[in-house]
Order: sequence, then C-alpha cells, then structure tokens
Amino acid sequence: MMIVDSHCHLDRLDLTSYEGQLDGALVAARENGVGHMLCVCINMENYNDVLNIARQYDDVSASVGVHPNDNEGHDPDVSELVEYARDENVVAIGETGLDYFRSEGDLEWQRERFRRHIAAARQSSKPLIIHMRDATEDTLRVMREEKADEIGGVMHCFVEDWETAKQALDLNFYISFSGIVTFNSAKALKEVAKKVPADRYLVETDSPYLAPVPWRGKSNQPAWVREVAEHVAELRGESLESIAATTTENFYTLFNQARRPE
Repeated sequence: MMIVDSHCHLDRLDLTSYEGQLDGALVAARENGVGHMLCVCINMENYNDVLNIARQYDDVSASVGVHPNDNEGHDPDVSELVEYARDENVVAIGETGLDYFRSEGDLEWQRERFRRHIAAARQSSKPLIIHMRDATEDTLRVMREEKADEIGGVMHCFVEDWETAKQALDLNFYISFSGIVTFNSAKALKEVAKKVPADRYLVETDSPYLAPVPWRGKSNQPAWVREVAEHVAELRGESLESIAATTTENFYTLFNQARRPE
C-alpha cells in the first residue's frame, strides 16, 4: 500500500523528535506507507531549500511559487516562474491563490500575483496548487478569467462546501483533503469528502500545520497523512487500501512529471 502526501512543507518541519534530521521524518513517513511527498514552496527566499530536498530524495517532488500572504520577499514575474519550473524536480506552480483572512487593505497585489502564477502554469504546462481562504468568490473568478481550467491543478487544504467544490471541479481542479477533514466541526467538508468523484481528490498533511485527529494541536508531519486517508475511507465506506490506491493514482495523473517509485 502506498499513500502520497500531496502537500507538505518539509523545509519547515519540527524535527526535534528526529534529532534535527529530516531523514528521520522521511523514514517515519515511509514506515507509515507514504511513498511520495510534494514539498511546496511558499516564497522565493526558501525556494532553493525546497528544490534541494527534492533533488536529494527520489520520493520528494517540489513546486515553485509565492504564498498569497507573503508580501515582503521577492515577487517573481511570469518569465521567472517559468524558468524555475523548467527544473525536472518542479512538478507544479504554487502555492498561489488568495487569502483575505491574514491580509488587509487593498489586495489587488494578491490578485495580480495570482494571475501571474496562472499564466506561468499555462506556459510551463505544470498544474497549479491553489490556496483559498476567505476569498472564495474572487479566487474562482480569477481562475475563470485567466483560464486556469486549461491547465488545472488542485484546491489544496479544501475547507469549503459542496457547492464550492462543484465549481472547482468544473474548472478542472482536484480537491485535496487535509487533517481538517478529521475535525468534528468540519461537517460540510465531510460531506464533500463523501461526494467528490473518485478520480478527483487527493490527501495531504500541509505539515507542519493542521495535524489530524488524534494528533491535533501537535506539529504535523508527512507520516500522519495516513490518518487523513483513514478518515476519508471511513466517510466513503471504503478500505484504507482503496483510498490509498485511488489518491496515489490521482496524484500521478495530475502531477504527471512527478517520479514514480521503481
């Protein structure tokens, strides 16, 4: 059985319990059935760290992008993103999107950045990783205006209702479930997990954030994507093995330049 953690930040993990060594966290993940991890970039200052992890480990891929809340670091133009995306270890553009929860004031700069990332994804033929928080209407509008459906991607750490999920699915995007789906309070999200078509969803940790039950409140790690998959299996009335196989195949269909295990 193999599970893919479709979204994690390996450069930001709390490695205290592994004597400060990333190797320890990766071994723990593999022992839990995790066969591949997508290490997601959130700013250009850390891009080389993300890329070097993917270059060092065959079971790790990378992305390139700037998180919507990052407004202090370098903001690459389309041509820069396309150039970075040429690396064989980079399988996606993002994470990108809109986040009105943490940012205030005139957020046109967020929307412009988002548009550049979509353009870069279309030019590089690499899918998008979308972050959407308190900005549902604008996120979907920009996706439509910039023809994001022509390249597709994933709505990472999805927390919305089924109506929103349907709009994302119609735009050629996958839905990714994080540890939030295991929370008792996530009633609407659990319904999405039951309804989303089998060929259109992924699982992730977003580690070191959003640890699933029973680890909620702790620093998350890729090994715990298994708990996310187990909960989705319970919701859908399927076996863990079935969910693992489905989400793994979905991952490699979407991120078709990611290395498959030998």
